[in-house]
Amino acid sequence: MILFQVVIEAFRSMRANRLRTILTMLGIVIGITSVALLLAVGDSMQRFIGKELEQLGTNLVFIAPGGDRAQAQRMRTGAMPSLTMQDAEALNALTSLSGAAPVLQGNFKLTAGNESTAKTVFGVTPAMFSMRNWRIDKGSALSDADVRSGARMAVIGRKLADQFFYKQDPLGQFIRIENVAFHVVGVLYGEGRQVDGGDLSEYVLVPITAASAHLVRSQFPNNVHYIMAQGKSGGNLDDGIEDISEILRDRHRIRAEDPDDFRIENLASFAETARTISAALATMLGLIGAISLLVGGIGIMNIMLVSVTERTREIGIRMAIGARPRDLLLQFLTEAVVICLVGGLVGVGLAAGAAAAITATGKFEVIINLQAALVACGFASLVGIFFGYYPARRASRLQPVDCLRFE
Repeated sequence: MILFQVVIEAFRSMRANRLRTILTMLGIVIGITSVALLLAVGDSMQRFIGKELEQLGTNLVFIAPGGDRAQAQRMRTGAMPSLTMQDAEALNALTSLSGAAPVLQGNFKLTAGNESTAKTVFGVTPAMFSMRNWRIDKGSALSDADVRSGARMAVIGRKLADQFFYKQDPLGQFIRIENVAFHVVGVLYGEGRQVDGGDLSEYVLVPITAASAHLVRSQFPNNVHYIMAQGKSGGNLDDGIEDISEILRDRHRIRAEDPDDFRIENLASFAETARTISAALATMLGLIGAISLLVGGIGIMNIMLVSVTERTREIGIRMAIGARPRDLLLQFLTEAVVICLVGGLVGVGLAAGAAAAITATGKFEVIINLQAALVACGFASLVGIFFGYYPARRASRLQPVDCLRFE
C-alpha cells in the first residue's frame, strides 16, 4: 500500500466511527490548545519583561544615602548620611562609568486650568534620559543649559498631557507645581511601571536645579535623594561599583573601620533575576501543557487498542488477501497520527482564537507565532506515533486464522 492509500483509509475509518474519533481527538485538542497557548503566554511574558527592562536601562547602579548600620550610627553623632550633586559630578569623572545622574523627587500638587492632581516630580539632569532610555514623543528633552540656569521647564508623560491639555498641544503650555509655573517643553514616549513603581506616562521631569530652588525645600540645597550611575557598555560593572564605593568613602571621609553611609544596588542583577524567573515560568507553563497532551495520548492508545479488538475480523480478511504485517502496522499507526494531527490543527486554531481574545482586552499581548504552531503540530504527530505504535504492532502480529474465527 502506498502512503496516500493508507491516509485515505485512515480518514474512512475515522468517518465510520465519528463519535469515537471525536471523543479521542478531544483529548489531543485540549492538550495542543494548552501547549500552544501556554507557550505563547510564556513567550509573550518574556517579551513583556524584556520591554520593561529595556525601559529601565542597562548596566544601571542605584546609589542611595544610608547603609546597613550607618544611618543610626551617624544620627547618634549628629551627622546625617547624604549624597550631593558634587558626589554625582565626581562619579561622572570615573572611567569605569559612562555617566552618573543625581535625582531629587517629591510628591507635589499639579495644576493646569481646572485640572489638578498630585504626582511625583523628578528633578533630573539630561544624562538621565539616555541612562533610562526615556524617549521624547513631542518637543524636546531637558538640556544642560536648563540645568545650569535652573529654568522652570518640564517634560511630562502622555497621560498627564491628555489629562491637563485634552485635545490641545501641550507644548508651550504651563503647568503649576505647588503654584510655581513650569513651561512644558516635551512629552515622554511610552507608558508602564518603572523601577521606582511609578508609571512612565505620569512622570513630571524638571531640571534638578529648579527642583532644588522651587520645590524641594532643604537647608542643604546640594543634597540629592539618590544617584543613578551606568557602567560602560561591555565593561565589568563590578569594577565600576568598587570605584563608586572608594570615591564616595573618600569624599565622605569614612574611616576604614567604619561602615558606608550609602548603599549601592546593582539593578542589572535584578534584570537578570527577572529574566531567569520568566524563562523558568515559561518552561513550567509548557510542561503543564505537555501533561495535558500526555493524558490525550493515553486516551488515543486506549481507543486504538479497542479499535484493534473490534476490527479483528477485518484484520484477518486483509491478511488473507495478501496484506503484510507491516501494511497493518502502517495502517493503524497512520490512523493514530492522523487523529493527532487533525486534533493538533484544531487545537492551534482554538489557541489562536484564545490568544486573540486575550490580546483584545488590551492588558496583555499574546501572539501564536508560526514556531509555536509548528511545535504544537510536531508534538501531536509524535504523540500519535508514540501512543499508536503499540496498538498497531499488536494488530500486525495477529494470526489470520485466529482473526477469521474471531466473533
